[in-house]
Amino acid sequence: MIFRLKRWMPLVAVMCVAGIVSCNTSPKEKQDTPTSGVIRISADETFAPIIQQEIDVFESTYPDAGIVPEYVSEVEAITMLIRDSVRLAVTTRSLTKEEEAALNSKKLFPKTVKIATDGIALIINKQNPDSLIRVSDIRKILTGEITDWNQIYPKSNLGKIQLVFDNANSSTVRFAIDSICQGKPLSPDLRAQKSNSGVIDYVAQDQNAIGVIGASWIGNKSDTTNLSFSDKITVMNVTADDVATLANSYKPYQAYLAMGTYPLTRNVYIIVTDPRSGLPTGFTTFVSSDKGQRIILKAGMVPATQAIRIVNVRDEL
Repeated sequence: MIFRLKRWMPLVAVMCVAGIVSCNTSPKEKQDTPTSGVIRISADETFAPIIQQEIDVFESTYPDAGIVPEYVSEVEAITMLIRDSVRLAVTTRSLTKEEEAALNSKKLFPKTVKIATDGIALIINKQNPDSLIRVSDIRKILTGEITDWNQIYPKSNLGKIQLVFDNANSSTVRFAIDSICQGKPLSPDLRAQKSNSGVIDYVAQDQNAIGVIGASWIGNKSDTTNLSFSDKITVMNVTADDVATLANSYKPYQAYLAMGTYPLTRNVYIIVTDPRSGLPTGFTTFVSSDKGQRIILKAGMVPATQAIRIVNVRDEL
């Protein structure tokens, strides 16, 4: 018995060593491709419903692909991209020169792709009879120069204006500061509801409220033509400052966004840092494709790479 043990000991030792080597050797990690793998992305919370639809269709088309979205403020979405926590971000602005330089220094050369044109909608309570407003009056409300409804509409019986946003770091707030207020600070009385749906709920309950929100959140989901808005609130008609009469005012319908007659519009971008041209690039290509752009069209925004059909309708003010 002792002899047999000694005789087989070298073989047993070799087998043990081989087992140890095998156990400690991990298989090579699978690299993602344009249609497979798993990635995290960041997206402005304003576009969560649209991006989620894009992800759902993309994953059903390519079962080997998995996309995990982080719906955050625009500031957070870009910060995650700069830190290389994600390789794709959905925003309403391109990168600054400093941000591009920071990514280039990491050999993460960013590419910016326009995917849509969106509108900023102004919403009020359904009991508020005054739904026409000029951009200059919006500016004065945002900066605190106008605080009461009767300063705009002398016959109004409403009181102090309650200004409501989604998030203090959102793209909507940045648009209000940069494009409407022209760099002037916002009134300290503004309220942040943390989400676009929260803005809608707040305005629906408060007669004095005016909400500033992404237009893609106010569509009537049962209307496939995108020619009506949510029945929970009233969408205001907005007049540009260089237009003589309030009668020439517009709501954020797709046609008016496309023609540029609605004065509060912005672009939507995908910013991607993907040196290997893997899944982030594949998803960007999909969103820019005919199928991806149709999702944007149905959501009420204007596709960047697809023509839209403009329909004549009567808009009751």
